[in-house]
Amino acid sequence: MTHLPASTSSQGKTDRSQPALVTPEVLIAPPARPTWIAAAPHARGSDDKAETTLRISSFCSWYGAFQALHEIELAVPKRRVTAFIGPSGCGKSTLLRWINRMNDLVPSARAQGTLDLHGEDLLSRSIDVVDLRRRVGMVFQKPNPFPKSIYDNVAFGPRLHFRMRRGDLDGLVEQSLRQAALWDEVKDRLKDSALGLSGGQQQRLCIARAIAVGPEVLLMDEPCSALDPKSTARIEELIADLRERYTIIIVTHNMQQAARVSDVTAFFFEGRLIEDGLTEHIFTNPTNKQTDEYISGRFG
Repeated sequence: MTHLPASTSSQGKTDRSQPALVTPEVLIAPPARPTWIAAAPHARGSDDKAETTLRISSFCSWYGAFQALHEIELAVPKRRVTAFIGPSGCGKSTLLRWINRMNDLVPSARAQGTLDLHGEDLLSRSIDVVDLRRRVGMVFQKPNPFPKSIYDNVAFGPRLHFRMRRGDLDGLVEQSLRQAALWDEVKDRLKDSALGLSGGQQQRLCIARAIAVGPEVLLMDEPCSALDPKSTARIEELIADLRERYTIIIVTHNMQQAARVSDVTAFFFEGRLIEDGLTEHIFTNPTNKQTDEYISGRFG
């Protein structure tokens, strides 16, 4: 079955930590596995058969004659963080944008296969795309607050999808900002423009805006790539909290970040899913040689 339109994968820089080239032996030896990999966290529920929220089956996509994704098979577990890793142009962000149909506006893009969210094919032409984007929220690489007040940014989605009394809406805005770890910083200036916030605050506001409409899934396309280290740490702490309530898929070029925040990791290369599994396993004992070479910084 042929479906609607796609997007290019995100632009980002891959960390390439290389060992010092000191002796001839080092010059001819392959790079050592980076020391931070040993610190990769144990995936939550490694002994627990997590329920699947999203099942991707036989999924392919094209831009015109160019095939961007090939026969992707992947189960995304419920209330876990799944990281998509791989070099630029490998299809990570393309897949992410198909999941909530952000690719529909790209005329040359088409897809086939199944994206099954609780028994519903997200690629079906009969699906309500507006409601889908409520259920599957998206946080982009660069913060994109609306040119409105902080309050109105968070209230925008609920006003669109629900009929709420002002008091209930006030409570939802506060709850969403608290979940995004932003309430204490903005509670006294909710009427101020969101554009006056720092980059890290703007990204947390975008997360609050996404969760205000009650999504099941949060998609994050390199949410920290434009942020400083302090803001990045706040977003990573927030992801750890949000995983208790939402299924999260994050695209990242930062291997350390993938090891820190994710429970499951999927490695993509040239439009193909090379390997997926518990993050601890992928980062310490990958099955596929290509995965090992990418994780170790031999290419990327």
